[in-house]
Amino acid sequence: MVRIISLIIFLFTNQIYAENIGKTTGFKIPRFVSLKSSDVNLRVGPSENYPKILNYKQKNLPIEIIKEHAGWRQIQDIDGNSGWILGSLLKGDRYGIIILNSNEESKLFNFPKGTHIGSIGKNNIVKIKKCLTQWCLIQYQKNEGWIKKENIWGVYKNEIYKINFTQPLIEIYWKFMSYIQKS
Repeated sequence: MVRIISLIIFLFTNQIYAENIGKTTGFKIPRFVSLKSSDVNLRVGPSENYPKILNYKQKNLPIEIIKEHAGWRQIQDIDGNSGWILGSLLKGDRYGIIILNSNEESKLFNFPKGTHIGSIGKNNIVKIKKCLTQWCLIQYQKNEGWIKKENIWGVYKNEIYKINFTQPLIEIYWKFMSYIQKS
């Protein structure tokens, strides 16, 4: 009886896990990627025989893959548009779009909760370098800074991205620097 229950639990959890992995690539679904080119068609279905819904003209535009079928990826963009894009027109490099509730600018910091070093406006596309629980290090043109994760579309709320084993030491340093700056 214990073996049967164990088998059922294994198959159930395996099925849940399998639903979150793309059958074509083996990568997690959903996931964020970006457009390789400044001329990408969004189609109704996973083939060039399907009609175009729209044409993206912005290289590095972040999109979310929600399904895979052979060489095609079903995506959703920041505006809620959904359709199919040929997988070879996508890249794994992570970019995000600055989102705000108004036309304000979002503050950039030298480290999370650190010194304000600049601002970035709504709808700018930024390269995501790494993300902590609530903050992301971004690059815009040649400038880098930390921004609150809630101000970026292209990264998940609880996602930790490209953080290495030295991060706890770095955070201790940031806390120390923040303490010194306030003194």
